[in-house]
Amino acid sequence: MTYSQWLLFIIGCQALMFLKLWKLYKKAGYAPLLAAIPFYNSVILLRIIGRPAWWVVLLYFPIVNLLMLPVVWVETARKFGKDSFLDTFLAWATLGLYGFFLNYSSDIQYNPEQRTKPKTKFGEFIGSTIFAVVIATIVHTYFMQPYIIPTGSLEKSLLVGDFLMVSKFHYGARTPQTVISFPMVHDTIPLAKVRSYLKKPQLPYSRFLALQKIKRNDIVVFSWPADTVRQFFKKEAGVDKPIDKKSNYVKRCVALPGDTLSIVDGIIHINGKESIMPDRAKPLYSYTAYDAQGISSRRLLELGYNDLSRKFSIANMNPNIYNALIPYLTGRGSQDLNNYEVYTNAKGLPYELVKKYRIQATELRETQKSLFLTLNEAEELRNAMTLDSLKRSINTKITYNTGFFPNDIRYNWNEDQFGPLVMPQEGVTIKLTPTNLPLYKKIIQDYEHNTVLQRNGEIIINGMPTETYTFKQNYYWMMGDNRHRSEDSRYWGFVPQDHIVGKPVFIWMSIDGFTEGLRNWKVRWDRVFTTVGGSGEPVSYRWYFVGFIALWQGFVFYRKRTQKNT
Repeated sequence: MTYSQWLLFIIGCQALMFLKLWKLYKKAGYAPLLAAIPFYNSVILLRIIGRPAWWVVLLYFPIVNLLMLPVVWVETARKFGKDSFLDTFLAWATLGLYGFFLNYSSDIQYNPEQRTKPKTKFGEFIGSTIFAVVIATIVHTYFMQPYIIPTGSLEKSLLVGDFLMVSKFHYGARTPQTVISFPMVHDTIPLAKVRSYLKKPQLPYSRFLALQKIKRNDIVVFSWPADTVRQFFKKEAGVDKPIDKKSNYVKRCVALPGDTLSIVDGIIHINGKESIMPDRAKPLYSYTAYDAQGISSRRLLELGYNDLSRKFSIANMNPNIYNALIPYLTGRGSQDLNNYEVYTNAKGLPYELVKKYRIQATELRETQKSLFLTLNEAEELRNAMTLDSLKRSINTKITYNTGFFPNDIRYNWNEDQFGPLVMPQEGVTIKLTPTNLPLYKKIIQDYEHNTVLQRNGEIIINGMPTETYTFKQNYYWMMGDNRHRSEDSRYWGFVPQDHIVGKPVFIWMSIDGFTEGLRNWKVRWDRVFTTVGGSGEPVSYRWYFVGFIALWQGFVFYRKRTQKNT
């Protein structure tokens, strides 16, 4: 919906409110015309039901108002003597239209002393739960929201199993655009596995004032522009979601609006110079190690290189052993039952299973092994271990393709050789040509809602031939630190300003083996309550937090004891 459409909608709602409440205002001692004054009529209604005026803010916050309005409907009925279970049910079930019955009934009277609190313990529990959810929804939507890192695209800066707290207010909290949505969940209701929202109506995009701008190389959470999934990791074609219900991604913002980005042999360049990463950023690159004598995985693990695969030969493979090992396998080699070859991650075959099934396993030394290392780690490995060679894998194959942005056969970019590409900036006008149109067509058409056609060599926008275009918002370039295992802007392009969600500020929990089942979980204590940004090695503040909680609980206990004695 556009702003003008929303204005008409709000006017309609205010007219409905007047028709539903004007007689009730009169019975409560207020001028009936006050029910026709937008927003102020809500303040008066809150006075009538004995609630504080600041509640009016909650009534106009998207999502939060879905929780607050039923409370107001029920308490309005109770103030006018309708406090039975049936009255409460009708107030909720009719979505507030029960107010028309109250307004035009001649036998009801306003009683300012009437209790609006529930009569039963269960009713009180429901009321307390609603207000707890209201507070949590406000915090979740506008201030701070928890996220979990499910993939290794930002290794080693953020690890799989890191539980993040993401600030919504650093970059300016984005107001919900989806008006009707189940609170405290994203796009799917847990367990029920059904959509948690209605696609219509939609509010226009808006954002609160930001405390800071996105800086180059900040880690940012954003709504995935290319989202075509109902459930994460399960891609489908044609799934259409509102912006604020798209799947959330976390990447590093490597280029800002106005920057010119190039990737040369896998190294990012901004405005013609190699980009200098923060000291906590540890970009990983793909390497291939060669050694004619075979490469020892155990030796690599001893040296601290644990991002690798291991190969085992099993001499007594049978269906029971295979079924037990399936959760731990990443691939298979030879399928000869007397020499069955399997691949695992760095943890190898679980000792408990080897012992239980008496698995006759031998780890094989491969002459070639793929490793994912930082540039410094690669240099250290060359000095610490004898190898015939250790080469960084660089894609130098230049072919015209649709696999990489701009997903057009006229461009030959790949993950290691990319650009140059100018980041669009709000208010900046560019010259459009048939050559550069593929770079910006999605922006013009999908993100900024214009029609784009090419006809007889001309570019036609909204039915008018044009040679220029002025961008309406800023755009960013997001990439993972794990350069060869990250689906990022190199594949689907720019991230618009209206897709920005927030800034990760700290890790409140970190679990190793998070994707391997509960019994394999191990807490990474050195990462608990560490900051995401900053310089130097991350420092855990968990004991400070524990100390704060202990002091707070001590204070609460002391206060209760003092109050009891007095």
